[in-house]
Amino acid sequence: MRTLPKLIVAVLVLHAAVAGAADDLSVDVRRNGRSFAVRAAATVAAPAATVWEVLTDYDNLARFIPGVSSSAVQSRVANRVLVEQKGEARFLVFSYPIEVRLEVLESPSDSVTSRGVGGNLKRMTGRYDLESGNGGIVLRYSGELEPDFELPPVIGTLAVRTMVEEQFAAMVGEIERRASLRK
Repeated sequence: MRTLPKLIVAVLVLHAAVAGAADDLSVDVRRNGRSFAVRAAATVAAPAATVWEVLTDYDNLARFIPGVSSSAVQSRVANRVLVEQKGEARFLVFSYPIEVRLEVLESPSDSVTSRGVGGNLKRMTGRYDLESGNGGIVLRYSGELEPDFELPPVIGTLAVRTMVEEQFAAMVGEIERRASLRK
């Protein structure tokens, strides 16, 4: 098979996998210079407690989030958590190691907010919000990241979008998997 047909098949398989995680999963990535603004949302068929459990399962994220090879709580004081993560961002033939130390603020059953305080990203902020919706919990993610390495303009946005789709779909998939085990 030639390279272009292989790429088309790979993209179709990825989109089929992402679509299977939640019927209304959506991801939007916008580039602004060297930084990327990210938005993602999905309605998950799970109780809020299960959604919260998965979002805050920092020590086990590497088990179900693609590209994350390790994730560990370094310290916890009340609702503030310091989490260290390592992984790799991959797209086509490109591969970038990622190391980030996150300061996380938990607002139980409402939101999880994080900001990078170390690692090889110049800037990283993120927030998960949980809202009760029709038939489940609406999970929304918004964030901004600025890598400490150059992403080519033509593929940078597509690379970030692909990574976010895979990771957000995996988060949603794990939430729904755990919810199904409790039925």
